[in-house]
Amino acid sequence: MVACGEGETTTTQRTPRFAMTEVAGQSGLVFTPISGGTPTSQLLEVKSGGLALIDHDGDGDLDVFVPNGATLDAPMEGPGARLFENLGGLKFRDATAAAGLELRRWGMGCAVGDVDGDGCDDLFVACFGRNALFRSRADGTLQDISDAAGLTREDWSTSAAFGDLDGDGDLDLYVTNYVEFDPAAPPSPMNFRGARVFGGPMGLPGVGDRVHENLGDGRFRDVTAAWGFDAVEPSFGLGVVVLDLDGDARAEVLVGNDSQPNFLFQRGDDGRFRDVGLDSGLALDENGWGQATMGIAIGDVNGDGRPDVFSSNFMSDHDTLHVNLGGLRFDDHSRRSGLALATTPFLGWGCAFVDLDQEGTEELLVFHGHVYPETITDPMGWRRDQEPQLFERVDQRWVQVPPEDGGAWLSNAHRDRGAAFGDLDGDGDLDVVVHELAGPVRLLRNDAAVGSWLRVGLRDERSGIGNRRGLGAQVTVSWGTETRHRWIASGTSYQSASAMEAHFGLGQDPGPLQVDVRWPDGHVQTLDAVAADQVLEVVRK
Repeated sequence: MVACGEGETTTTQRTPRFAMTEVAGQSGLVFTPISGGTPTSQLLEVKSGGLALIDHDGDGDLDVFVPNGATLDAPMEGPGARLFENLGGLKFRDATAAAGLELRRWGMGCAVGDVDGDGCDDLFVACFGRNALFRSRADGTLQDISDAAGLTREDWSTSAAFGDLDGDGDLDLYVTNYVEFDPAAPPSPMNFRGARVFGGPMGLPGVGDRVHENLGDGRFRDVTAAWGFDAVEPSFGLGVVVLDLDGDARAEVLVGNDSQPNFLFQRGDDGRFRDVGLDSGLALDENGWGQATMGIAIGDVNGDGRPDVFSSNFMSDHDTLHVNLGGLRFDDHSRRSGLALATTPFLGWGCAFVDLDQEGTEELLVFHGHVYPETITDPMGWRRDQEPQLFERVDQRWVQVPPEDGGAWLSNAHRDRGAAFGDLDGDGDLDVVVHELAGPVRLLRNDAAVGSWLRVGLRDERSGIGNRRGLGAQVTVSWGTETRHRWIASGTSYQSASAMEAHFGLGQDPGPLQVDVRWPDGHVQTLDAVAADQVLEVVRK
């Protein structure tokens, strides 16, 4: 006879350290954008897929905007973009009609910023064809002001970023353009690593990026030539970040180009910008090659208070980590940090430095997916659908987190493109919305957070200032012997706009915090004895 419990075994379910749960279906965030046909057959069909987190109705939480594609035979008449209102409790409803949103052109990247200084977040959408600018109104509707704003050019625009480029206190706009492409007469197929694939971007004429000065009342004027941005040859722009990278209170513009050197524009005393990408080290990798830069992430990987730059890249090339040495000099640390070998098999897109478990140290998250359909990838031994990668910092290296430490979301393969990051359920940690090419939008709820947290938003109430949310600012939080740095920048990830605030994981029992805000014009504001586990709004009067 066996005594009670004798001979029995007990198994304990191990909780993943970086658990995230896909909850789009149960949240009401249900939408599958299109991007041409299936399988994809042309270049235009594979590059899109951004997102925007925007408080369009001013109620204090993050709504979700999803641009939509179209088809090659009717690229200007797609089924239309969607706007999902955040109802709280991680519940959403389709508010596209209620907001008066109408955008049927082939949408690509998104940028969010207050273009007229009224305190409401406005939305810019880069498109194939004419771009779109929507002004948020107090009644929760979005007004298309593209024509009134002077944004009437028709290019293939891929992404955009807001930032105060001329230092006058309002938000200017940088728009990246890609190539000249006619859906009715696409380029001939080409050979890629032994496979016959659709043509482009190589062999197609590049289209120069456009820079628009904010005139202060919601109108813009094209200053591409006047500010010196036309001095570079047109390239294949896919990503852009506007941020002060050298701490001189002047914003630089970092442009990620596809298969060509990146640009880094620096403003001189004469107000004109020149490309210093080659001098800075950001234009090329350590071997002197231009990479196919897709996504861009900003973070402080070594704790020195300078913004470092990570970029996701094409397959058979590694993602790249450029460490900021100061004085607009960067050094490629991809191989020595362990990222080069781990990322080479993947084709990267949306990316970010994020503290998912809120233990005080940021992880690096990258989403992937191939551009070629299964009819091409499978015979070549490539993978069309690819898993995301999550890396954590161990000493001086980045080590990939295995699926058992993350959960199913790290094992599931997709054709992902854009990703946006923010606290969508108000519990203090970072959630993620992901745009999959020809697949449903995914909402990853963060179930990993165990430490304390602080979310820092900015509000500039000074008269005549249009950049109310402090885009371009650096936020530093200190407690005990610990110091962490974040930047509120426009244009990070891939074609996406994340929450315009700084998120800090603080570990266990951090005690009183000191918060230092370095505003875009260099002014420093300090708050002492700040409590953890709150949303802090820093106001400048």
